[in-house]
Amino acid sequence: MSNSDRVVLALGGAGTVGSGIVKALLDKGFKVAVISRDSSRLERLRSFVSPNTKDNLTTIVGNVGSEEGAEQAKQDLLKAVGKVTDIFSSLGFSWWQGGPPHTQTLKDLHWVIETLLFSTFVSWKAFFPLVRDDANCTYTFITGGAGEKLLMPGTGFLTVGAASTLAFCQVLREEYPEVPCKLNQVKIDTGVATPDRMAPGYLNHLDLGEAVATLVERRNTSHTVFTINCPADLKTVLLEGNL
Repeated sequence: MSNSDRVVLALGGAGTVGSGIVKALLDKGFKVAVISRDSSRLERLRSFVSPNTKDNLTTIVGNVGSEEGAEQAKQDLLKAVGKVTDIFSSLGFSWWQGGPPHTQTLKDLHWVIETLLFSTFVSWKAFFPLVRDDANCTYTFITGGAGEKLLMPGTGFLTVGAASTLAFCQVLREEYPEVPCKLNQVKIDTGVATPDRMAPGYLNHLDLGEAVATLVERRNTSHTVFTINCPADLKTVLLEGNL
């Protein structure tokens, strides 16, 4: 199956991380569908990708964070593109610093868990059946390393939410060891930014996008966690480590 025959569903494809991956996939000849609640972010994404690839980009306004919304988005998706061969999920947010736990409410914690874990679970449950039984298909989770340590004072709920997502990905790998679909996780233990907002040690979202797009394209590993700590790891871990 050539890249032009493959259709990638990008969950979180309009965000900083996701947009870099979407652009790289389109540049490699894939067709890509992006679902977002925010039509203005979809418009920004459309103007961001390479002009000659726009015809291969399908954008759908929908909410994959609720069961009803994800089901509706799935119907809209299949009506628009017909089939899905690959999925990547980079849902949620990369930063939260609301303060130490004693200053927060249950509502605050619920919002963080809903944004990081619930949306990842609900969308996986809705869309995984589209690719699950085909060894030519892939499902790739993009997660952060915030779940393994407190990044700085006041970011505790980010750690809790990110840790729950890491645990969910581990559960999927161990609950479904024989699933034919290539199930992988890219865990990013550093910042990701657009070229105009780079800081020392950060990943350029375009470089990250290219590396993840190559992982999706190759389809030759499964049930693997690729940990990225610095820009050099994109080459050694994702590109050379996945030959």
